[in-house]
Amino acid sequence: MLLLLILVHLSSCGINSNHKKITSLKPENQLIKVRQSRSPIVIDALMNENVWTDAIWHPINQLWLGQPYTDKDFYGRYKLAWTEEALYLLAEITDDVLFDKEDNPLVAWWDDDCLEIFVDEDNSGGNHQYTHNAFAYHVALDGNVVDMSTSKEGKLYNTHIDSERKTNGQTTVWEVKISLYADTYEDDGNNVPVTLNRAKKIGFALAYCDNDGSSNRENFIGSIPVNGEDKNRGWIDSNIFGTLLLIK
Repeated sequence: MLLLLILVHLSSCGINSNHKKITSLKPENQLIKVRQSRSPIVIDALMNENVWTDAIWHPINQLWLGQPYTDKDFYGRYKLAWTEEALYLLAEITDDVLFDKEDNPLVAWWDDDCLEIFVDEDNSGGNHQYTHNAFAYHVALDGNVVDMSTSKEGKLYNTHIDSERKTNGQTTVWEVKISLYADTYEDDGNNVPVTLNRAKKIGFALAYCDNDGSSNRENFIGSIPVNGEDKNRGWIDSNIFGTLLLIK
C-alpha cells in the first residue's frame, strides 16, 4: 500500500519512478492554428500555392536584441502550412541591407543576416542549448543551416531544411520546408523525420538576425514576446516558443 501511494504521488507531480519528467509545464504561448496543404508545396519562393493564398500573415516585430528600428530598416511577417512530410514556412522580409560577412558558415553565424527558425517537435519545452530537445536553425543567405550540436559547437543541418529565397529591391521572400525530428535525434545516428498529423502541437518561434555591415548583428527581431530583460533565450530555452496546432 505504501509503495502504491508513493507511485501515485510521483505520477501526480509529472515524474516517474526513474525521476524522468513525463508531463510538460510549457505554457501555450501564442497559439497559432496551421492548415494542411492539400497539394505539394514547391520550394521556389514564388508563393503561388493555394495554401499560401489562404494562410494568415503573422508579424515578426518583437525586438529581442539591439536598438529600436524603423520599418525602413526591417519589416517581417510569415505564414505557415504543413503536410504529413514537413512543416512549411513562407517569410517576407524587408531589409535595406543584406550582409554576409563570414564565408565559413560555422563562424559567428548569428552575426550574419539570417532567418532563425526555432522548432520543438513535441512542444515539450525546456532547455535545449546543447541537446536536441529542440532546434534553433540559422538559415543563412547562402542556404546553409547551422545550429549548436551536442558537442557544444556549430554544426550544419542542411538536410533538415530546404529553402529558397528571392530578393526584389529590399524585399526578400523565403520559402522553407522544415523536416521535424524527435528529441531522440543523434548527431551521428540514423534519424528519420517525424510524420505530422492533425491535432499535433509543435513549439515554434521565428526570428531574423539583422546586420547592416557591423562586426556584430545590430538587431535580433522575433515573432513572440519574451518576458524579462534577457530576451535572447530562444537558443537555450524552448519554453519561450509559441505553440502551433495542426488542423485540416
